[in-house]
Amino acid sequence: MKETVVTKLAPAAIGPYAQAIKAGGLVFASGQIPLQPETGEVEGTDIKAQTRRSLENLAAVLAAADSGLDAVVKTTVFITDMAEFPAVNEVYATYFPTDPPARSCVAVAALPRGVRVEIEAIATSKA
Repeated sequence: MKETVVTKLAPAAIGPYAQAIKAGGLVFASGQIPLQPETGEVEGTDIKAQTRRSLENLAAVLAAADSGLDAVVKTTVFITDMAEFPAVNEVYATYFPTDPPARSCVAVAALPRGVRVEIEAIATSKA
C-alpha cells in the first residue's frame, strides 16, 4: 500500500512524479530544488541560498507526510560543482545539527531549471 503526498507549501512536481510517497512506514521524498513554492521561480543564485531553499522545500514535503527532517535516515545531494561541497555542507549542517542522516553527494552535469543543488530524502513516518 502506498500513499501519495502533496503539499502547496513546496513546489509542485515539474514532471510525472509525486512530491513524496509513503509506504511501509517510510517516506520517500523526491528531489527538491530551490524553487519558491508560491511562484515556482528559482530562489537564490548562490549555492548557500539554493541549498537553504531546497532544504526548506524538503522539510515542507516531509511535514505533509507526517514526518520531518529529524526523521530523515538518508539523503542524496546532487550538486553541479563539487567545489561548492563545503558551502553546501555549511548550510546542510544547520538543518541536521545532531544525529545527521546517512548521505551521498554526487556531482552531476546539470539539474532541472539550471539550479545548482537538488536534495532527496528517505525518512520514517511519525504517523
